[in-house]
Amino acid sequence: MSDKCVIDAIEAIKGRRSVRRYLSDSVPREIIEDIVDCGRLAPSARNDQPWEFVVVTDQVIREEIAAAATYGKFVADAPVCILAFARQTPRHTEDTCAAVENMLIAAHAHGLGSCWIAGENAPYEREIARICKAPDGFRLVALFSLGYANEKPGPHKRSLDEVLHWETF
Repeated sequence: MSDKCVIDAIEAIKGRRSVRRYLSDSVPREIIEDIVDCGRLAPSARNDQPWEFVVVTDQVIREEIAAAATYGKFVADAPVCILAFARQTPRHTEDTCAAVENMLIAAHAHGLGSCWIAGENAPYEREIARICKAPDGFRLVALFSLGYANEKPGPHKRSLDEVLHWETF
């Protein structure tokens, strides 16, 4: 792997922020597919790969999702919403969250904004599963908005000194 690839990956991780305001510009299908492909390549326990991804670009469906999602009203204004469902396995939550994080970083690398919204055990989990016609046995682990950012949120993260511990807590 070249140093350039490592630098690009680190910059994508460090530069990603949650975006809740979007331009109305559509996102090319090839970019969406590349983002989902990055999710598909995430590690999973026992290589179970429990995830299934639903891409929603239809305005009416995004509005239904936004109405259901307690803290995701901005989904209606984003040109894309991606839902991450998983069949239940011993580590489906961790596995699918790893896939979602890959997709959020890939979105940022493509110049897009995104915002993770909780799914599993949220009061709206079943309603969104119904809206998207998820088969029985699948859980909504997370969903996220996606599009070209119409804001530039700054970092609001704890410092490394606050979270890093060596040898013991």
